[in-house]
Amino acid sequence: MSETHYSGGSVSDAAADVQLTTPQGHKDFLRATFSCWLGTAMEYADFALYGLAAGIIFGDVFFPDASPAMALLSSFATWSVGFIARPIGALFFGWLGDRKGRKVVMVATIILMGLSTMLIGVIPSYHSIGIWAPVCLVLLRFSQGFGAGAELSGGTVTLAEYAPTRQRGLVSSVIALGSNSGTLLASLVWLLVVQMDPQQLVDWGWRIPFLCSALIALVAVWIRRHLRETPVFERKKRQVEALRSDLQARQDHQVDDVNWWKNKAFWVMIGLRIGENGPSYLAQGFIIGYVVKVLSVDKSVATTAVFIASLLGFAIIPFAGWLSDRVGRRITYRGFCLLLMLYAFPAFMLLDSREPAIVIPTIVVGMALASLGIFGVQAAWGVELFGVTHRYTRMATAKELGSILSGGTAPLIAAALLSWSGHWWSIASYFVVMAAIGFLTTFVAPETRGRDLNLPEDAI
Repeated sequence: MSETHYSGGSVSDAAADVQLTTPQGHKDFLRATFSCWLGTAMEYADFALYGLAAGIIFGDVFFPDASPAMALLSSFATWSVGFIARPIGALFFGWLGDRKGRKVVMVATIILMGLSTMLIGVIPSYHSIGIWAPVCLVLLRFSQGFGAGAELSGGTVTLAEYAPTRQRGLVSSVIALGSNSGTLLASLVWLLVVQMDPQQLVDWGWRIPFLCSALIALVAVWIRRHLRETPVFERKKRQVEALRSDLQARQDHQVDDVNWWKNKAFWVMIGLRIGENGPSYLAQGFIIGYVVKVLSVDKSVATTAVFIASLLGFAIIPFAGWLSDRVGRRITYRGFCLLLMLYAFPAFMLLDSREPAIVIPTIVVGMALASLGIFGVQAAWGVELFGVTHRYTRMATAKELGSILSGGTAPLIAAALLSWSGHWWSIASYFVVMAAIGFLTTFVAPETRGRDLNLPEDAI
């Protein structure tokens, strides 16, 4: 196992540490940080918009003839389509990013996601074009997921490869801050939109958040056009050029060799992702729909909870990243997973009260643990698990496969469990199982805090 971490001693200079000693390098670092934050904000704004819309309004617009439970199930079925597309996009754009650079992928994915999200806002309703309405929704959801499959990992890799070694956990948590910013923006827009007349909301009001996402995409594209490649990738590129024939032959062999699917780091990343992504999308996706559709709590209660959690995220996320720099990625991640396991059953008991003063804090705590804290640790740990040669492809693919097995299907499975059992106990059990997978994975995962990102081999 090639594992490197520091404990207050000296750390060998990495490419990012060397570049940050120059004024231009510091300027490039700040530009990359803002670009990664904005791109991730857009991705999660898109997904939060869709998640909130699926729980609050899509059942009425695209599945008007279904029962409340079946409408919720159908809405989250289209949600899952985006996660099916994500590993396909991760493989394609990850391969491109490992060979042509991080920048070209960062520009392409932001354009694809922005266009797909905007077009969702112009789909005619079921009453206008019938079955073609949900068909269009599924196709655009697939396109959105195809771009998102590489966007998050691309931003994570880019930021970690720019970050100084000793602050990598804190700096990489900016990716989670981006996701939090996107969720905050989406919840704020929805909080305003749901104040509309109910009929106007169904007729056209729900389209406003999706159409507005085009503005974020335009700004992100403009910034990313001027982004430089990461110092780690530039060093790798120079090494390839210096030893072209030998190194290229080895890389080609590694690309064709399917054994990388069996390496330990790949499966560790999948386990860590399940422990975070499943509880995350239950907390900020399914529970929202459950509170609104099943418990008949006012829509503004759920959106207010998401908004408050997103505000708190600006403190929780950097704290989690900072803590992982101080005590290690493994113990910090393990602690969040354990708290999630303890949270599930009491959370649903409290939600059943239907009291806004109880429902709002319950949703906030769930998001604080899963969508915010644990995600803030995962950013740096995921990058450090993989060597530079195939970092983008392997990490992106592992994360998106983990998403399919957890976040992509979690709201759908939870809705199916609710229809089957008629009670929340089955959903709470499912929540605990996914958090437990992440918890147990930390016992086989290596501690990578401070690892040199220029190393070609994986950490385990």
